[in-house]
Amino acid sequence: MSVRLIKGNRKYKTQIIDMLDEWTDYNSKNEANRSPYAIFKNGYEDFDYYLDNLETKEAKNGLVPDSTFFCIDEERNVIVGAVNIRHYLNDHLLAHGGHIGDGIRPSERRKGYATKMIGLALEECKKLGIKKVLMVCDKNNVGSAKSIVKNGGILENEQDVDGKIEQRYWIDLE
Repeated sequence: MSVRLIKGNRKYKTQIIDMLDEWTDYNSKNEANRSPYAIFKNGYEDFDYYLDNLETKEAKNGLVPDSTFFCIDEERNVIVGAVNIRHYLNDHLLAHGGHIGDGIRPSERRKGYATKMIGLALEECKKLGIKKVLMVCDKNNVGSAKSIVKNGGILENEQDVDGKIEQRYWIDLE
């Protein structure tokens, strides 16, 4: 498996839209999984607008600067998932969101992509100077928890958030 993170761009328009269409269709029939939120916050009918608004460039309205990457399986030329990295934590992200939001498209889950993608995202975190990364997932998302732990995640605690148990993991990058 040869995967890498790429920035969204017109070169990968077909692959990105294919992933988003699959995920949107899946979410309409199942419990919606919109993580990372950044790739779902805007429609993609106007792809240039979509690309221009994937990332928060400067802190505003409770948001912090972030970077969004798509994960491509280079051997198959398929976008298998996406990751959003918040450059630092504000009070809300410290309590609920963490540094990294990630997700794998439905047809590519349980194949090891999440573990690899998180590892690549942690390298991006190092480039940003982040020394300790917080990742959060629902307790019932066993696959996500396993991917976080395989990348060095240490469970800090669990908390009830609107009736769901959320697990908080820290990953030391030093």
